[in-house]
Amino acid sequence: MKNLFKTKYILLTLTLTLGFNSCSEDFLDRPPEDSFNVSDFFQTEDQVIASTNALYSVPWYDFNENTIWVFGELSSGNARTWDPRNADFVNFAVNGNNAQISRTWEALFAVVAQANTIINTLPLAVNPSISRDVVNNALGEARFIRAVAYFYIVRIWGSVPIIEDNASIVLEPRVPRNPVSDIYRFIKEDLEFAVENCYAKIRGANYDANARVSSGSAKAMLAKVYLYERNYQMAYQLADEVINSGEFKLYGGDAADSDPSGSYYDLFVPENDNNPESIFALQWTSSSRYSEGNGLQSLLAPSGFTGGSDGYSAIGISPDLLAAYENGDSRFYATFMERGAFYPDLNGGYTVSDNIDFQGTRHGIKKYVVGAEYAVGRDDGSGLTSTPNNTYILRYAELLLIHAEAALNGGGPISSGNESLNKVRRRAGLNNITNPTLDAVFQERRIELAFEWEFWYDVVRQDPSVALNFLSNTDRGTFNSDTGALQSEFYQATVDDLLFPYPTVETQNNPALLEAPVPYDFN
Repeated sequence: MKNLFKTKYILLTLTLTLGFNSCSEDFLDRPPEDSFNVSDFFQTEDQVIASTNALYSVPWYDFNENTIWVFGELSSGNARTWDPRNADFVNFAVNGNNAQISRTWEALFAVVAQANTIINTLPLAVNPSISRDVVNNALGEARFIRAVAYFYIVRIWGSVPIIEDNASIVLEPRVPRNPVSDIYRFIKEDLEFAVENCYAKIRGANYDANARVSSGSAKAMLAKVYLYERNYQMAYQLADEVINSGEFKLYGGDAADSDPSGSYYDLFVPENDNNPESIFALQWTSSSRYSEGNGLQSLLAPSGFTGGSDGYSAIGISPDLLAAYENGDSRFYATFMERGAFYPDLNGGYTVSDNIDFQGTRHGIKKYVVGAEYAVGRDDGSGLTSTPNNTYILRYAELLLIHAEAALNGGGPISSGNESLNKVRRRAGLNNITNPTLDAVFQERRIELAFEWEFWYDVVRQDPSVALNFLSNTDRGTFNSDTGALQSEFYQATVDDLLFPYPTVETQNNPALLEAPVPYDFN
């Protein structure tokens, strides 16, 4: 499993890609000049192929384990917590001094910096005898990763600096931020390059071969970007092209583009990593080294579940999300733990405790909780564990919902979009909706992608009045552990809450972040 990350070049790749320091004040720094010798690297096809390996994991580690969920689930109202380090995301009290804001900035710009290392070094250092297709595929992967990092960045902060070459601006004390429209152009240009230069794939039974992104992966991500820009014709066209390509399949369900060997639940079983539904996923290993495994189970599982000192039960399902599920929706069991539920594949057979009560919710989290048998103790002596299962960033089910939403907004035939929506519903054991509305697609995205760290972005891309009404009327309360009585909590959101503040340390180091955006020079 995960042959992509078991090559003999992994240590060399880590040396290369970890050259950039991810500390806040140093995210623009150049790599140490002795971190690698370019005359010895990129000399064989295997080295070029392996050069992008770590971009799928290590630089994403801190964002994946520690902060991706505070935006996607806590801020959106899907989840709640009493943890004072994260509660400000529940009640709209986040400011630039919040440690999670700084941590996210550091992590995402570290991804950008490490992708830039490949993008800027490979063309100059590569052995000229290596096939141009091999080189361009690696560059396409790196530019895809950079685009995804910037897609998160722009949705969290809006206007930020576009950085193509960290080394060229390392001595600049002021780095201007660029307009949101320019950032979206930059993202699209990276993805368009990946569409043109990454390999096309036919995905088969060898799931390991699906780990890297393809031309189709880039086209699917580009469809999502166009959806955010409200260019519904392009979003529909690109989604339709990917659907008709046959590269990806819904894992389970009854549609022609479904793989009947799987199910929604099976998506989150480690043996099924890189299944036909996976368009782009972060790739983790069973290594005990810090940052090479998935830390989400450590965060989400019940105490004692992992076999380590972790299992923090850090977040719980909000009353609002709990009430949003339809009766008979099979996705609930795969996403949340209910008292008395039995999971035969977890820990040799796991029955959920009758007193489970994550953060006052009388429920636990199942998604990304995969069992103690996968938990590997970290070698740093912390008592924490990690697992080798992937983290999804984009799945085919989401592409189907992009297709449906774009069609309903006039981007394509409504009947085609309706069928895409209903494919997702039928896999979940639900009936078709004959004449779905945009609200129905919004609801389906919420449930299909619950606790995959996406919902905040779906909320705030609505018209501001719609987003603020939703956020302010989403119940983020608790239940009495014994009686189940609801104790509602609501918090008023304002337009300023639709983007997050820059980290204070970054505005101190780079005051240009507080100045008006400057158009980016794309020449």
